Amino acid sequence: MRNRVRRAVLLVVVLLSRAAPSEAGGRPVTFASLDGVTLSAQFYEASARPAPGVVLVHMLARSKADWDEFAQKLEDAGITSLAIDLRGHGGSGGSATSLQAMAQDVRAAVQWLSGRPGVRPDAIGVAGASLGANLALIVAADQPLVRVVAAVSPSLDYRGVRVGPELMRKLGDKRVWLGASSEDPYAARTLHELTVDGGGRREQYQTPTVAHGTNLLAADASFASGLVDWLRQRLLS
Repeated sequence: MRNRVRRAVLLVVVLLSRAAPSEAGGRPVTFASLDGVTLSAQFYEASARPAPGVVLVHMLARSKADWDEFAQKLEDAGITSLAIDLRGHGGSGGSATSLQAMAQDVRAAVQWLSGRPGVRPDAIGVAGASLGANLALIVAADQPLVRVVAAVSPSLDYRGVRVGPELMRKLGDKRVWLGASSEDPYAARTLHELTVDGGGRREQYQTPTVAHGTNLLAADASFASGLVDWLRQRLLS
């Protein structure tokens, strides 16, 4: 009887271990936004240091966890990254009522990441998806530390968080990667509007895969690997 009970308990433990989701890579960190709100983030360190660094910004009503697989791809490519929870999301404090205020969180993340001993302060990028794409572009335009920016499924106007040709001009000579599904009409239109006056420093990538934001990175492996390669080429040089 005891042996049967032990075997049953062992079977349950094995099944639970198989069903349990794998833990995210990196390690959890916290730091303050520019207005004092406590932010939660996941820090993924490349093995060879000092390494370039990229801040990863999620979509509205999502979290840093959306970036885990992509961040590990960056780590394998020799790039350190910091995936943040915007205020009012995930493990971060504060309220999600003001989307514009979230730009302070991204600026604080840029400052935190660029100050790490194993990160090259001359090779900092920001990548965002959907709302995070707009925030990434806005912060890249006013932060000298940011060398490159990638926007996945941006919108000309995301609930008042606006980007457009004027903002693109503020980016100057910084390299910009803009990607979206060709079946996502507003995002595809935004890509066109943002690359009209960009010259060779504004690169556009469209895919027929039907998805938006970080869901697009998960759904289209070549789209995700293309962005990893672009960041590696621009930041490791």
